[in-house]
Amino acid sequence: MKIFTDPLGVDEPPRGAVLTVGNFDGVHLGHQAILRYVVDRAEGLGAGGAAMTLDPHPIKLLRPRMAPRLLSTLDQRLELIERTGIEVALVVPFTHRLARMPAETFVRDVLVDRLGVREVYIGANFRFGADRGGDVALLERMGSELGFKAAASPIVEIDGGVVSSTRVRQAVAEGRMGEAAVMLGRHHFIDGCVLEGKRLGRKLGFPTLNLEVENEIEPACGVYVTAVHIPSFGRTFASVTNVGTRPTVYENSILTIETHLLDFTADVYRESVRLFFVKRLRDEVSFPSTVQLMAQIQRDVEASRLYFLQKPIESQGFIVP
Repeated sequence: MKIFTDPLGVDEPPRGAVLTVGNFDGVHLGHQAILRYVVDRAEGLGAGGAAMTLDPHPIKLLRPRMAPRLLSTLDQRLELIERTGIEVALVVPFTHRLARMPAETFVRDVLVDRLGVREVYIGANFRFGADRGGDVALLERMGSELGFKAAASPIVEIDGGVVSSTRVRQAVAEGRMGEAAVMLGRHHFIDGCVLEGKRLGRKLGFPTLNLEVENEIEPACGVYVTAVHIPSFGRTFASVTNVGTRPTVYENSILTIETHLLDFTADVYRESVRLFFVKRLRDEVSFPSTVQLMAQIQRDVEASRLYFLQKPIESQGFIVP
């Protein structure tokens, strides 16, 4: 996939594509349906399939205090978009100047004059342009005038509601990883660098990887069945992860993500890894003693081991970089 990081400036992206525009946070099943539909339409027309995404998220610039914590980083977003078959990604820097551009001007200057689009598809609820003045109806009207086709993209519903980034974020933030996985079509993952910690887990008999996370949103505090992909080993390992503040051994600790890998002891400090959240086991709790904490950790480890005995790593379809 070709990536253009300044498609409205110095870059010269290809013209005549079938295009979709959106934020695509998480690239959930709804996004995947849009993106694959664009790929199919492009193949039918002998054109290229392209996705335009904005960075940063518009709310981060316009109303930063209300901005959501995003499911995916830009790099993750592009990786997931590429997996749908999209040939070209247009990463548009979202600025105040762009935010003030009327929707009609965006259509004429960007979609038509700059990109020469053949077809455009956006979500039924997607809005663009100054004061969110652009929508599917505007695209359809201007498309008939300016020579391109526009329409609302297919929608995906699960449990009676449209799949959306907001729904997935809420599920992840509340630790409902199974529900999030259904809407994402995959297990939610985060990327991060392994830091050298205080080696408390090693002292307790359960050495952990302490992650400095790139993603903005973390699952709710608790203990999870997880899996970790370590690029230097080219493998994904079963693990159990605690998200929380370690209340048994520390007071007023900051939030940490600590992962114990089953049957793995190598040093991977400073390496970037990918952590997949599979299943929530329990809340994080404070135990009266470290002995009781160690006993519970052992039970958590066995629960994770049992899960992967029943559903092996190879059958999970983990998306690795």
